Amino acid sequence: IELTLVTPKDRKSPVPVIIHFGYDFSKFPNFDSTKLPPDFDKWKSEILSHGYGYAILIPTSFQDDNGAGLTKGIIGLVNKGQPRKLDDWGTLRAWAWGASKTLDYLKTDKNVDGNKVGIEGLSRYGKAALVTMAYDQRFAVGFIGSSGEGGASLLRRNFGELIENVASSGEYHWMAGNFLKYAGTLTTKDLPIDAHELIAMCAPRPVFISCGSPEVEGNWVDAKGQFMAAVGAGPVYKLLGKKDLGTNEMPPIGTPLVYGDIAFSQHSGGHTNAPNWQTFLKFADKYLSK
Repeated sequence: IELTLVTPKDRKSPVPVIIHFGYDFSKFPNFDSTKLPPDFDKWKSEILSHGYGYAILIPTSFQDDNGAGLTKGIIGLVNKGQPRKLDDWGTLRAWAWGASKTLDYLKTDKNVDGNKVGIEGLSRYGKAALVTMAYDQRFAVGFIGSSGEGGASLLRRNFGELIENVASSGEYHWMAGNFLKYAGTLTTKDLPIDAHELIAMCAPRPVFISCGSPEVEGNWVDAKGQFMAAVGAGPVYKLLGKKDLGTNEMPPIGTPLVYGDIAFSQHSGGHTNAPNWQTFLKFADKYLSK
């Protein structure tokens, strides 16, 4: 597992940490920071300014992002190099496993408050971040960015990115084999579960769902479907004594809902978490700064 951990140098006590599913570009050969887009790494300084640390977790260091990798990496190790069975985990779950192992390590680091570790990801890594939150109750908060189908978007809404996309040759490895049958003889109407239940599995811990504008990011991430799933998870949060979104009406772009333990924020940009980092961090402060 390849990991880069950075904590504020002037803090004298253990700090909360946000794990970021992504890449540490500074370690790439011939890396030139001047060629990166403006504000590309601004999220790092924003996290540090809140008194938190960040950890960059490289998912492909322990599980490749392709079907050929299913007999390799941690999935291949568990299955002893054999093809997986229909109910064996997919790559998203393997990436979540890596996040859990990262948390195991962070709990041993004297500079880290192991009880205040969050998880963040965008797109396919947004899906993995949500799976991480759902399956490991130790994570304190989740930042789920533009996760679409297989993430926070309702599957049975059948809008934007479709289950057939997730079952395609470039993405099928993300899911367990049993999931793929709903893109064949069965359809989304036959699904016994949906995304709101995945979000509900995170309860009572706080989850922040982020997406961009349909005019810039496109409709494929289905912002409305993600909002509807967040609403659908609300009763479980309330059952556990927490607050839901507080409304069933989707807010205008740029109007974040951050007053409950489920948060939703649609920014005016594209396929990125960058515009929502400050909004997320202010939301997370309620839980990590206590």
